[in-house]
Amino acid sequence: MESKITPGPYRATKLWNETIELFRARMPLKKHRLHFRTHDRCFTASEGVDCLHELLRSNHNFGPEVTRYQTVQLLKKFLKNHVIEDIKGRWGKEDFEDNNRLYRFPPSSPLKPYPKKSSYLICDMYPKFPNWNDYDVPKPGPVPVRPIILNSDLWHKRHSIAIGEVSECRIVHREEVSQGTVEGIWKSMTVAHLQKILGLDSLDGVLDSKLLNPKHIIYNVHHINKQGVVILENKLEELPHWVLSAMRCLANWPNGSELNRPMYPGFERDVFKTIADYFQKPKEPLLTFEFYELFINMLGLLQQKRDGIEALQVCCLLLPPENRRKLQLLMRMMTRIVHNIEMPPLHAAVANRMLMIQTFSRCILCSEDEVDLDELLATRLVSFMMDHYQDILRVPEHLQNAVEEYLAHLRRVQIKYAGADADAMLASHISCHQISTEDFKEQRSSQAAVEALLEEIIMDKSMSVKEKKKKLKQFQKSYPDIYKKRFPTTDSETVLFPEKPKLRPQLMFFTMKKSFQPFHRTRSFRM
Repeated sequence: MESKITPGPYRATKLWNETIELFRARMPLKKHRLHFRTHDRCFTASEGVDCLHELLRSNHNFGPEVTRYQTVQLLKKFLKNHVIEDIKGRWGKEDFEDNNRLYRFPPSSPLKPYPKKSSYLICDMYPKFPNWNDYDVPKPGPVPVRPIILNSDLWHKRHSIAIGEVSECRIVHREEVSQGTVEGIWKSMTVAHLQKILGLDSLDGVLDSKLLNPKHIIYNVHHINKQGVVILENKLEELPHWVLSAMRCLANWPNGSELNRPMYPGFERDVFKTIADYFQKPKEPLLTFEFYELFINMLGLLQQKRDGIEALQVCCLLLPPENRRKLQLLMRMMTRIVHNIEMPPLHAAVANRMLMIQTFSRCILCSEDEVDLDELLATRLVSFMMDHYQDILRVPEHLQNAVEEYLAHLRRVQIKYAGADADAMLASHISCHQISTEDFKEQRSSQAAVEALLEEIIMDKSMSVKEKKKKLKQFQKSYPDIYKKRFPTTDSETVLFPEKPKLRPQLMFFTMKKSFQPFHRTRSFRM
């Protein structure tokens, strides 16, 4: 069953409404006899569980991990919300069980309204940075040739420098990039990447920019060990020693026990229960309440393994470092338990894989408002994360490289020539010639630097409007393709420059009167 829900705000509410509509449309309604009386257009509880269970398992938003027990729990919520009612019209306080009791649909099932649109706009505060990962990778074959745009004015400037007409030049050292600038760049480029992944023009309603802390992103990128696990500086945020010992015990079972306690039948189950109690105690999940809507939107990408991994890589980078570390250690333990053939069953009726998902799903993802589909959505997410946790909890190299490349450009030394525009000096070739693959990759990096330079000109608040317009015009002349990519329409240019206040009519009249004096004719011209 393919979902029609696209990424965007209120995705959990949309999924709830879609599930109700599909269940009403697909549930077969028959005649049933109860207590010597025939009831039309109804179904037994077991028939309802069968139908809804199949719908959920075939929907990529929930997946085949959905259990019959979870389906029963959802039908209980349906009964509570008057999506269904018993044959006597009772709902709300009634209980739903997997049996032969008769149920029916009310004339109209109440769909949940969408919350009022939030007032924040995440992209208004930060400029859109160019995506530096969209360039085509050179394919095996002939050596690529990079076309260079020739500019006569640029050639004249370079030629005049070569023959000595412009002799004055100076080395300009960039000031050290401030921490605030570094954090702003990480935040801006991360937001831009998330928008691209989801295919949205704005993350309004999906992520509040005020809740996104760039310090967390930077810490999660740079403070890691050889295995990629976050290293915490504040030991008070670390997992208690006894919890870490218990997790290592099960992760390395039956070897490497650090508990130093006598082994007995059922020992591993008691250790597992101790770990589960610790992670189930906090009220907020590891993925935090504020990022709930963002992770729910990522569920739609899990159908494509590569897209799902890339999306979750960036999302998990936003977490507070202590949460990210706990998530990494927990996922590693869960995966090792599932794949350990020597690990005995930790539950009498549930397989170890399903036990891991059911036990820790709510500890990893849930909403603050107790959304009705929380359990099913968390099951889908945790199942995918268990299968690919090593890739998902790794630092996204493409994002890190793009940010570090931009920061390196900001710190780069420049040569300023008198009478020549420094921005135009970035073009290093004045002819088109065949180059090697290595040089081609290096020139791609240069193109990224040119794009970064354009953004730097746009963001420079110390530059006057007149000077900024002049530099942008020079940039457009030298690099029309890059300029067109950044400013596809004339409206996108005018946003940078506020309109000047118009003169009042009276003032305009006074100005015109002063400027245009009447011409006094002379009667004659005599020599």
